[in-house]
Amino acid sequence: MIQHKDSIDKPSFITAFIALFVFWLLVSSAIDIQHILVGIVAAFVVSYYSADLLIKKREDIPSIKVVLLFLSYIYQLLLEIIKANIHVARIVLDPKLPISPVIIKFKPRLKSETAKVTLANSITLTPGTLTLDIIGDTFYVHALTAEAAEEVKTWHMEKRLKEVEDAA
Repeated sequence: MIQHKDSIDKPSFITAFIALFVFWLLVSSAIDIQHILVGIVAAFVVSYYSADLLIKKREDIPSIKVVLLFLSYIYQLLLEIIKANIHVARIVLDPKLPISPVIIKFKPRLKSETAKVTLANSITLTPGTLTLDIIGDTFYVHALTAEAAEEVKTWHMEKRLKEVEDAA
């Protein structure tokens, strides 16, 4: 059951409303009165009940440096995904099918839960590897080849995430 909030942070509500409404207009198939009205109602309802989740307080907003480091991380991750796709394609197209599935465990030097989850998702997004679980500080990863497994343990993307984490 939806409960009424006693107080609402007006700046957060207004910011969330505007952002959601603009997003609605961008993804909407047409801009007519019906789409605009539905967008206003949807943005209002979502903003009313979750503005505090969508919009952070000023002190929680990341610095420009953190944002730029994270965008750099995303760019590098895309390159890694492309390289891994090529590697997996070579394996699959090889008549000998040279796979040697391995499950490894390792402990990254990351401290925050957000950084750990980001690394786990990055590993899973990269073809040929899959994060099975994180227990405490230990990652359990399945890799298609022993070579890929060793690369995961020393993957430079962890260092990039550590830079983002340290800058935050």
